[in-house]
Amino acid sequence: MADDASDKKEGQIPTNLRLLVLLEEIARRGTAVKPAEMIEAMGLPKPTVHRLMQTAEAEGFLQRDLDGRAYGPGPRLRRMALDTMSSEHLRTARLSILKGVAEELGETCNLATPDREGMIYLDRVETKWPLRIQLPIGTQVPFHCTASGKMYLSSLKPSTLQAVLHARPLEAVTGQSCTDPDALGTELAAIRSRGYSTDAEEFISGMVAVAVPVRDAHSRLLATLSVHAPVQRRSLQDLTDFLPALQKAAAGLSDLA
Repeated sequence: MADDASDKKEGQIPTNLRLLVLLEEIARRGTAVKPAEMIEAMGLPKPTVHRLMQTAEAEGFLQRDLDGRAYGPGPRLRRMALDTMSSEHLRTARLSILKGVAEELGETCNLATPDREGMIYLDRVETKWPLRIQLPIGTQVPFHCTASGKMYLSSLKPSTLQAVLHARPLEAVTGQSCTDPDALGTELAAIRSRGYSTDAEEFISGMVAVAVPVRDAHSRLLATLSVHAPVQRRSLQDLTDFLPALQKAAAGLSDLA
């Protein structure tokens, strides 16, 4: 009877869709997943799930987590997600929101998404002021000393966050960068509580920034929306005064997800 039930479950997912369904489920969960969890979720035999995950890993769609047993999105799957988010109709709507908030604030606004090594600028709208900081689309910036990166780190579960903070020494990019994992952890807890993050000249001397989360339908952080400006023109307090406009724009961006 058990074998019959297993065969029935296996038949529910066509062979040519199994790998796609597996990748979809891992992406949906948003955390590294062990094969045993996927066996239960998909109702497929253990050898089949292991074979699917090994194939996806070999082709770069999945990669092993720090523990060596669980799997998360690999570089090809992350690139696919970015390419999907950059499709023409989505980008048109996204840029409309970005342009609206950038014009309202009078400063450069960025949309960034997390990658394995840092945040990547997916889109940006430049200020019209001649004095500006050039960080083009595709630029990767560190997690620990940027408003967008700290916003992302604050969304991680405690065990993952501790692994990230202690994986290697935190680099002092400027004299204001926090390089103490414990102190940064305390700041991230405050960010998690208040719902926004700041960069007080921690990434680039003379630049301040504020970031808010853009969440998906499951309330997980999908991207960050940030505004940055030179200190000659705006103080950090000036940028925090923009939070209502940023949060409204972030809500509009979430609706596109």
